[in-house]
Amino acid sequence: MRRVIAIAFAGISLAGCSSFSLDSFKPTPPPVQVQLESTPPGADATTSLGPACKTPCSVSVPAPDAGFAVTFALPRFQPVTVPVQVIRNPGDFTGPATTVVEPSPVFAELKPAGPPPKVRKPMRPKNPKAAATPGAAPAAAPATR
Repeated sequence: MRRVIAIAFAGISLAGCSSFSLDSFKPTPPPVQVQLESTPPGADATTSLGPACKTPCSVSVPAPDAGFAVTFALPRFQPVTVPVQVIRNPGDFTGPATTVVEPSPVFAELKPAGPPPKVRKPMRPKNPKAAATPGAAPAAAPATR
């Protein structure tokens, strides 16, 4: 009986170890503040990581391993996408690690969209007059005196 309990306890203990990961000891990277600006102001700025706001504004994004993009959109203007680089400087014994966003601030100049294309209506052919039917005699003109 003791063997069964010992084997069951060892099995449960080992099952817990299989879900253990060394990644759980890594600290999560601190969020990075990104300043977003546009000309004209008031554009909707959306990051590829999720956060969005109306310019000029600042958003907090989790520092990704690679870069990300910010898309600026405003009605009657062409949308602009700006790539953003995340540069990590590892810390050493003289200073802490830092994360830098390039460009800072993220800026986009929106250009006006051209006028919408004119819609041309198809032309209908003119209907011939009903009097000009084949085989019909021309109507006589009234006599004038």
